[in-house]
Amino acid sequence: MTKILFVCHGNICRSPMAECLLKDMVRDRSGDFAISSAATSTEEIGNPIHPGTRQKLKEMGVPLCDHRAVQLTVQDYRLYDWILGMDSANIRNILRITGGDPKGKVRRLLDFSQRPRDIADPWYTGNFDVTYEDIEEGCIALLRALQ
Repeated sequence: MTKILFVCHGNICRSPMAECLLKDMVRDRSGDFAISSAATSTEEIGNPIHPGTRQKLKEMGVPLCDHRAVQLTVQDYRLYDWILGMDSANIRNILRITGGDPKGKVRRLLDFSQRPRDIADPWYTGNFDVTYEDIEEGCIALLRALQ
């Protein structure tokens, strides 16, 4: 089983979007994957998925995950095979929380794509369409890399 943890700042926009989308993409292979998401900050702990993310997932026909924001922990480094941040700031914070990455588990999601880059936070941009497109590109590239 491949265990994947998506991480963003608050765990209400990008990382739950990636969690729900990848769970939908691997629905027929659910025994092969354990997928979750977390935040690097404590600002949104306990909060549900952002309304913009919910709306975009609904628009795309992606089922919502049962989700409340949680914070990344040191123990998560041991539990997951991949810890995938949405941007470079997330990566810095992930490494601070986990104490480093001796096993090479931490990457940006789009590092698996043909165009490695950060995924913009729609909390600030308001553009959930571009965020969805980037996350979809990253999830497709991740699945290719895992084959």
